[in-house]
Amino acid sequence: MIKAVIFDMYETLVTMCRSDSYKGANIAADLGLDEKVFREVWDASESDRTVGIRNFEETIRLSMEVNDCFSDELLQDIVGKRSEAQKEYFNHLHPEIIPMLHELKKRQVKVALISNCYLEERDIIKQSILWDYFDVACLSCELGVKKPQKEIFEICLAKLGLFAEECLYVGDGGSHELDKAKELGMRAVQAAWYLDDGLDQPVGRLPGFKQLESPMDVPSLLSEK
Repeated sequence: MIKAVIFDMYETLVTMCRSDSYKGANIAADLGLDEKVFREVWDASESDRTVGIRNFEETIRLSMEVNDCFSDELLQDIVGKRSEAQKEYFNHLHPEIIPMLHELKKRQVKVALISNCYLEERDIIKQSILWDYFDVACLSCELGVKKPQKEIFEICLAKLGLFAEECLYVGDGGSHELDKAKELGMRAVQAAWYLDDGLDQPVGRLPGFKQLESPMDVPSLLSEK
């Protein structure tokens, strides 16, 4: 019997592809740098930012200093644009996300989150409409481990007080999360409701995993063996 549903955040509960993003290419343009030059610092910082060793502002400051283009005013402008873009993602939820979460809580099923996210994303997640639905939230930037490392899944299970076999994992499949969840003994399914051909998304449809076309398909799985 499924006692908890563990969700991924991005491209599962919320999508980055229904609103304007503010990522590497946009930041490089605002800095007046060639994107390839900017990415020498940006891409090298990816892992550190994901596990909370370095934050967004520190990374942009370093890039500006390395490329001799530092301006405190420009730095704060870029930080503000990044924050506003990430907040906007939560204004474009699939219309069934909140009803689905409400239904899980109504059925007294625990709801958990495992997300690879940066420190600036962490703050926005905690301020979002989704936050109060989570019984447990495991964020890579707080824990210092990230998907697909098994430790972040094990921490989540420990916080839930459940065995892997009692949990359903729902994610878009990025970071090999579905493979790891399945390997650990969870039932793993792919959230396909945000998938759309032509969009810049981490993964497409993954063979070997049941694909859910609608968030309200999640509650229907609770009684399946």
